[in-house]
Amino acid sequence: MSKINNKNKPTTVNNNLPVLKNQLQTAEELVIANKELVFQNEEKEKRAAELVIANKELVFQNEEKEKRAAELVIANKELDFQNEEKEKRAAELIIANKELVIQSREKEKLAAELIIANKELVFQNREKEKRADELIMANKELAFQIEEKEKRAAELVIANKELAFQNEEKEKRAAELAIANKELVFQNREKEKRADELIMANKELAFQNKEKEKRAAELIVANDVSRVKNEYLENLFNYANAPIIVWDTQYKITRFN
Repeated sequence: MSKINNKNKPTTVNNNLPVLKNQLQTAEELVIANKELVFQNEEKEKRAAELVIANKELVFQNEEKEKRAAELVIANKELDFQNEEKEKRAAELIIANKELVIQSREKEKLAAELIIANKELVFQNREKEKRADELIMANKELAFQIEEKEKRAAELVIANKELAFQNEEKEKRAAELAIANKELVFQNREKEKRADELIMANKELAFQNKEKEKRAAELIVANDVSRVKNEYLENLFNYANAPIIVWDTQYKITRFN
């Protein structure tokens, strides 16, 4: 009986070699899967950090956009105020021009009266002193009107200069508004790009989570298979009727029942 048992031992171990190789290969695959799972978790953390940075940048851009909008509102109010001032100045210029026309007509009337007075002076010597006094008064009034006319002209020149300055300021404000609008459009485009990048990152993160779940399910199945195999081997060692010997690649006995 001892001879028969010695002949059966190598045969039993040789039959178990493919099972052991499969177990080793499964263990190596589990190690590789665990490493890949660790790598995917690290990539997921990196992606999460990048998403946090991108969200902060998006919040900053929204704040800058609100500041720009507030500046545009203030600039529009200032532009409306300048337009109102311009309209007031234009109305004042119209009134001044009308007054100048009236004064010119009055001047022409006074000149006509002076001609009539001069003719009357030729014919009416007695009335000369009276008419002379009237002429003096008329000349004074005429000089006053001329001075008023010059003052009005000077005021018109100043008003025109101020109007030109306001127009230049208006053009500057319009140029600044155009630049601000361009910058706002650029920021909106950058915001859309960031949103697209966030969407792509979220999709990639969802895909990685699905892959992670698949890997986890595969690990669970592999662990169940490994556990069943280990239980089977333990039962085989404990309850086998024939002797079982296990040796390594160097033919050293590692286990026997």
